[in-house]
Amino acid sequence: MQTGTATAATFAANRAVGEVAVEVRSVEGAIRRGAVHEAGSLRVRFPSPEQQGLSAVLLNTAGGVAGGDRFSVKLDVGPDARLTLTTAAAEKIYRSHGPAAELDIALKVDAGGHLAWLPQETILFDQARAERQIDIDLAAGASLLLCESVIFGRSAMGETMRTGRFVDRWRLRIGGKLVFAETVRLDGDIAALLARPAVAKGGVAVATALIVPGDAALVERLREDAEAFGAEVGITAWNGIAMARFCAQDAAKLRADMVAVLRRAAGRALPRLWFS
Repeated sequence: MQTGTATAATFAANRAVGEVAVEVRSVEGAIRRGAVHEAGSLRVRFPSPEQQGLSAVLLNTAGGVAGGDRFSVKLDVGPDARLTLTTAAAEKIYRSHGPAAELDIALKVDAGGHLAWLPQETILFDQARAERQIDIDLAAGASLLLCESVIFGRSAMGETMRTGRFVDRWRLRIGGKLVFAETVRLDGDIAALLARPAVAKGGVAVATALIVPGDAALVERLREDAEAFGAEVGITAWNGIAMARFCAQDAAKLRADMVAVLRRAAGRALPRLWFS
């Protein structure tokens, strides 16, 4: 076997693969787990009492994400069921000199169901390469609170993400109709791209929250904390959807603004792991 071929085979054999698929159902007024599938290095745990609705925590036993890793999460929330999901810690995506890590997320919520998808931050290290896809399928009458945040280098530790690749593809369908589609692509000199006024104006911590249903009244309520925001926050609504965009110079300011907005949007406490 040629050296290059042997190296490629060894690299492929050492890549992490993880899968989680969860069904949540309402049974006689109580929220119950349906089928739960775990494979590879991804695990899911349910710390809250089931009669109070379900909280789930994703864990990656691989200790981070590296180039060539592949992870998949599928959630199916049934009619009138409720699920809040977070992660045990921020997810770290390390540098790669080869293929990108692949992250595929599929979220499905039936009529009357509610999903709060609230993972902790995704941290990209210098030279990280990652491609993420988030597909959301809501039935008419379903509701959603989703927030994803990305940190480009741990500035508190003097780290900067200078180069790499990050592709983030979101698709939201309501009642089978595509109502929101966005693809963010940062490739090459990411530090220079983030420095552009039209991109992040030097910010290294960004987040997006999607809220369904959302209207002008919700936007006004979310903006009540605007004077206390420590960074840039934009909030708007259209076609029954509300969205909040966050951009900050560091992760701490980003999280403070996110917590203020999400607490108002959720109308209930956020996952305790966010504050541990």
